[in-house]
Amino acid sequence: MFDAAMSLVGSAPDPISIDEFRSRQSRLLSQIGNDEIVILCSSPETIHSNDVHHPYRSQSDMIYLTGWYEPESVMLAEYIDSEWIITLFVQPKDTLKEIWEGRRPGVEGALSKWAVDSAYSIDELSDKLGEAINNCSKVYHQMGVRTDIDSIVSDAIQLRGRARQMNGTGPVGVEDPSSKIAELRLRKSSAEIEQMRHACFVSSIAHEAAMRSSMSGRTENQIQAIIEGFFVFAGTSGWAYPSIVGCGENATILHYKENDSVCGDDEIILIDAGSEFRGYASDITRSWPISGKFTEPQRELYQLVLDSQEAAIAECRVGNPFNAPHEAAKRVLAEGLIKLGVITQSLEDSLDHDNGQLRDWYMHNTSHWIGLDVHDVGIYKPNGEPRLFESGMCLTVEPGLYFGSWRPDVDCPERYSNIGIRIEDDVLITDNGPEVLTSACPKTIADIESIVGKSF
Repeated sequence: MFDAAMSLVGSAPDPISIDEFRSRQSRLLSQIGNDEIVILCSSPETIHSNDVHHPYRSQSDMIYLTGWYEPESVMLAEYIDSEWIITLFVQPKDTLKEIWEGRRPGVEGALSKWAVDSAYSIDELSDKLGEAINNCSKVYHQMGVRTDIDSIVSDAIQLRGRARQMNGTGPVGVEDPSSKIAELRLRKSSAEIEQMRHACFVSSIAHEAAMRSSMSGRTENQIQAIIEGFFVFAGTSGWAYPSIVGCGENATILHYKENDSVCGDDEIILIDAGSEFRGYASDITRSWPISGKFTEPQRELYQLVLDSQEAAIAECRVGNPFNAPHEAAKRVLAEGLIKLGVITQSLEDSLDHDNGQLRDWYMHNTSHWIGLDVHDVGIYKPNGEPRLFESGMCLTVEPGLYFGSWRPDVDCPERYSNIGIRIEDDVLITDNGPEVLTSACPKTIADIESIVGKSF
């Protein structure tokens, strides 16, 4: 199956170029004073048990500005002799450790292949970073990532020695640079979009493979293994977030995580899963009948969710506010549930945030940003108003309906008992309208019924 699926994937795009990383650095540093510095730290490694490490993934801001993925690393930007210098502190080459843990680029590798001007061993960090901090007026640094760096910055700010009194040197404040970097990351470049397209296409084919392997008696985690196995088989780094794979009433739990139940022939399975490629996430949800044929109640709810999603995607246009897709999806869902007799309120009353009946069955937002993080950075309401869409922004569109008969807070209609449906795609805002990056993933009723249980 994987070989047949892989034949659809095609070749991977070129990586992000060094010139683009340099451009990103320049755009950030144009907002920083010449007497200020920027420090970025990679995420610390975390231990699963004793000497077993969790799979490593660095801070997205570090990846965005340098393309560097290795642990125990720090980036320093400082203005020296009329130009900005980017320095990377990295794990040094160490043959014994590399025998056990794998090869390291080291200082030489950092200088030869990455967008940096100088590189040093992480062992030299304390002295060189201390000197840079003591010669600046302000430090841009995200506290809480590495406590040792936090201490160096805090100690320098609190220092009240003779040198500061005599020369006025030393930092007087610290500011998190994340908000400045987030504004840059919010608008994707053409190269970034190519990485995301690839991640989205791999994920689309993986979902189709899961559809084709579905059958009564399969467990949720067996189907999960197919979709996540293809992520790796296709050359991505694996999942972008832990997969949600729920059948029957489990599909009505938004962040269901056990993924261990047996799938029944009369059940809908909901899979929310996406791969990550070169740091960039994809995020797809599809829902389909294990039997390969929707029952009438399942069909009614599925088509309603699909209609609401298409209405929401149509609102993903330059100049529209971020909440426009959500409002469109809610209105279609409410109108449909009124026609089905599920909602007894008027349309406007059903849409009320606090007391509307729609919230009984649709209780989450329709969209979030996506990029280097699956829930990507970027303020949704700058100055208290929904942000207007611009070309290059990427977001998910994911309406759903969840009829869990197990819930004590609602009276679930028996006809729709334990049907959970969500349909999610990743959408790029362009000057020519929305581009669905995940369009290769089947979602019409006709397509799904022609695929489920059928081999490639």
